[in-house]
Amino acid sequence: MPSSAVPGFDRRVFLTSLLGVTAAAAGLSGCAESSAASGAEKASAAPLADKVPAGTSLKIASFSNTQQLQFKLAKLGELPFEVSSWVNIGAGPDVINAFRAGSLDLANNAGIPPIQAHFQGYDAKIVAINITRKPNYLFATKPGSDIRSVEDFKGKKLAFSQGQAQGVVLLRALKKAGLAYDDVKLVPLTSNQFLTALQSGQVDIAPLANNQSPAYLKQYESKGARAITTDVVDLLNLLWAPTSVLNDEAKAAAVAAYIPYWAKGQVWAYENPDIWNEEFYVKTQNLTSAQAKSISDLANKPLFPPSWDEAIKWEQETADLLAEGGFVKKFDVSSLFDHRFEGIAAKSVAAEYRS
Repeated sequence: MPSSAVPGFDRRVFLTSLLGVTAAAAGLSGCAESSAASGAEKASAAPLADKVPAGTSLKIASFSNTQQLQFKLAKLGELPFEVSSWVNIGAGPDVINAFRAGSLDLANNAGIPPIQAHFQGYDAKIVAINITRKPNYLFATKPGSDIRSVEDFKGKKLAFSQGQAQGVVLLRALKKAGLAYDDVKLVPLTSNQFLTALQSGQVDIAPLANNQSPAYLKQYESKGARAITTDVVDLLNLLWAPTSVLNDEAKAAAVAAYIPYWAKGQVWAYENPDIWNEEFYVKTQNLTSAQAKSISDLANKPLFPPSWDEAIKWEQETADLLAEGGFVKKFDVSSLFDHRFEGIAAKSVAAEYRS
């Protein structure tokens, strides 16, 4: 792939749109901005406390209340700290904005948002890893499309979110198909705009999560829309937090205490698909039982590796792929991982969920 920028694609404009930066951007949290301006914030190397100090609280992302529901259904008990707010937020760009604003302390994302945050000059660290072995995304075509393979993407308009998992899945698929960036037209959007863009014909292709595609295809398959599957995976499902949060001894202890709940909740959902389908997908996402089952049938077995070596290698490959296209500057991703937390998730689950 060429290292030059994609023709007609202004990354500074796109980055601005992701951040929601307008004239009011100067008012973003001064603490976050001063950190970015002065360079990387030095991460704490202090050992994690064995016990969460009384009165500690965290603001935790929980898109569609997923975490609370898993904890409740799995009967994991009370967290050993206060959650001052469960923030209904999931998309990487939104999480970065919330980190900057000080309205979020801990989030669950894929591998690309930490890379994007680093590129933007914001310091945050990865604290837990869940390895994904099977694809979580497929490519959906607009109604009436004749596209049937990734090779057919040449010359087409593709929905692309630079700061989200969908973006890196698309870039990896293009690379595997032997397509260069200038063989296609990348249309800068965020994932919550993908469905509308497909429906309106603004784009020819958009990567959709497995839990999004059933509803879209049910509505538009009769009109010529189709799904194109690949074996491209987005390897990392992770927890991450601002460095400023992790440098706070009490909050770092709370993050460490939260990780086993996060891991066990995912294991429970995987082991109890019928209950999870009904309680989450049917009751809260308005899917049919059949649609919910089609999603859980594709679910990844949670894997929490004792060592982060594979995750770091994958994250480096992802950052390099983005750098090749001029989306970010090349850097060593090892700085994104806080190894004080390595192994906590693995120790909290049965051996079959560690590799």
